[in-house]
Amino acid sequence: MKITLKDGSFKEYANSMSVIDIAFDISEGLARMACAGEINGKTVDLRTIVNEDCELSILTFNDEKGKAAYRHTTSHVLAEAVKKLYPDAKLAIGPSIDTGFYYDFESKPFTREDLDAIEKEMKAIIKKGDNLEKFTLPREEAIALMKERQEPYKVELIEDLPEGEVISFYKQGDFVDLCAGPHLMSTKAIKAFKLISASGAYWRGNEKNKMLTRIYGTAFAKKSDLDEYLVHLEDIKKRDHNKLGREMELFATVDVIGQGLPLLLPKGAKMIQVLQRWIEDEEEKRGYLRTKTPLMAKSDLYKISGHWDHYKEGMFVLGDEEKDKEVFALRPMTCPFQYYVYKNSQKSYRDLPLRYGETSTLFRNEDSGEMHGLTRVRQFTISEGHLIVRPDQMDEEFKGCLDLARYCFQTLGLSDEVTYRLSKWDPNNREKYIGDAEVWEETQSRIRNILIELGIEFTEEEGEAAFYGPKVDIQAKNVYGKEDTMITIQWDALIAEQFDMYYIDQNGDKVRPFIIHRTSLGCYERTLAWLIEKYSGLFPTWLCPEQVRVLPISEKYHDYAHQVEKELKENGILATVDERAEKIGYKIRETRLDRVPYMLVVGQKEEEDGLVSVRSRFAGDEGQKTLDEFINAICKEIRTKEIREVTVTEESK
Repeated sequence: MKITLKDGSFKEYANSMSVIDIAFDISEGLARMACAGEINGKTVDLRTIVNEDCELSILTFNDEKGKAAYRHTTSHVLAEAVKKLYPDAKLAIGPSIDTGFYYDFESKPFTREDLDAIEKEMKAIIKKGDNLEKFTLPREEAIALMKERQEPYKVELIEDLPEGEVISFYKQGDFVDLCAGPHLMSTKAIKAFKLISASGAYWRGNEKNKMLTRIYGTAFAKKSDLDEYLVHLEDIKKRDHNKLGREMELFATVDVIGQGLPLLLPKGAKMIQVLQRWIEDEEEKRGYLRTKTPLMAKSDLYKISGHWDHYKEGMFVLGDEEKDKEVFALRPMTCPFQYYVYKNSQKSYRDLPLRYGETSTLFRNEDSGEMHGLTRVRQFTISEGHLIVRPDQMDEEFKGCLDLARYCFQTLGLSDEVTYRLSKWDPNNREKYIGDAEVWEETQSRIRNILIELGIEFTEEEGEAAFYGPKVDIQAKNVYGKEDTMITIQWDALIAEQFDMYYIDQNGDKVRPFIIHRTSLGCYERTLAWLIEKYSGLFPTWLCPEQVRVLPISEKYHDYAHQVEKELKENGILATVDERAEKIGYKIRETRLDRVPYMLVVGQKEEEDGLVSVRSRFAGDEGQKTLDEFINAICKEIRTKEIREVTVTEESK
């Protein structure tokens, strides 16, 4: 048989060989680093027997799929350790993830002390170095084995598999786990790992199911890489918006108000206001017309749009259809409202495109387990818009929406943080979508061509489209690596029919328009969370809720300090005065800790000469300047939305 290797070279063997044996034949060093194999594009176990011509890659920890096998093996070691220390614990699932691995257990909650004890047991298991052995059983025998071992979650997983399925397991010593693999050859191959945290997680992610205990961990092939990652985790904790945003008094949550209903405090509200005014002004420059529509509507509206059938579980419904004459729902989107703005008067082909924009407050009944800080909430505000266009205008208007989104990211300094995804329909899940297959395929092709023409790199994902059309999802990851959608631009060639929307063409005929559903910045709360984490709270000056703090050296200079503050505010600069009876060095440190970009120190010389002593996070001590000189410079920085490099912080001073 002929084995073609990743570099294009090939090996020939007279007899069948395992992947690991082929790896040793290529290089003993490669075999010692091997975590898994890939045969004709499919990831396989190192134990897999190769008996025919194929393309083969030996995967190491440097390959994502090899890394996954390494970390998945570590999750099995974790499960074995938990079962040894807590025999009554029940095993659920334990996959690898981008940042490491986790395992879910039905057990008591685990403290940090418990995790340390489990780590110690894992090290003993690794030192023992049991081989991982794969075996298979028919479905009924597999169920019997897991019942015998009193693992009800494994039984449930097997019972969900088709009749006649052959089920695979991995065994290390006396420990057995249901698993498809692949895995390392031996536990001894694990060189460095760490259990990070423990939290609650619903079985199968459903809040109606039992709450389990999830242990998160990570693993690396080198201890130095693990140490570097742990330092990175400490940095992440400092930048986590859910922690930092509260410390900076940007937002808060209160139990009696409810989960997913954050309070934006004055500083956070100011940042949202700045963002909102910027977006509304920018949209107006680009020809958008502002609307303001109700926060709720009768169920009749959502039945016309299809949301009642496709999205009702995600809505807050007010009333009972069986008891009440009228049932209302808080709006989860603005689109059907803006359709009636369009329908308010007859439109000609000359009137299109019409671009409607609205700063919309929306409500979505998110699962409690999904909510986190400002990134996923039940009430939020969005820069929502709908473009009603002729079919021949669709491509150019779609490009314009992409241009607006890219402008927003560039201005915020976030262009390098995002990825683009073409979210397509799933033709095998036909009941989820409206419209004909031909329309879907043509629309997806046109979006694909637009992205290619604009030179935008993108991925494609089946089954992620809205029920009425495909879309471009612009994604970003938070500090923990979880990906969220920041902006969507959706192509809709179908909904106009349901709402009887039309325009009169040049021949006097009624024609259905196309619709683009889009956001320019997306959800303001989620964007604020993203900015907190991106900048560690050290925002560009134009976004800061406090841009300048005036620091009088003593009480004698309070009047001059307030005079300076007054002139700053008259020029639109967000300024305050620190009148506390503290030493100037203390005030400077506090201002840095509060992440204020500029501080103006004023004393006798400054008052006499009409000066200010400028300190900034960008250049440290900038010396004395006239107030007019400082105002002109900072106003330009704010007006141009300049992003200056931060060089002076409390930690680095």
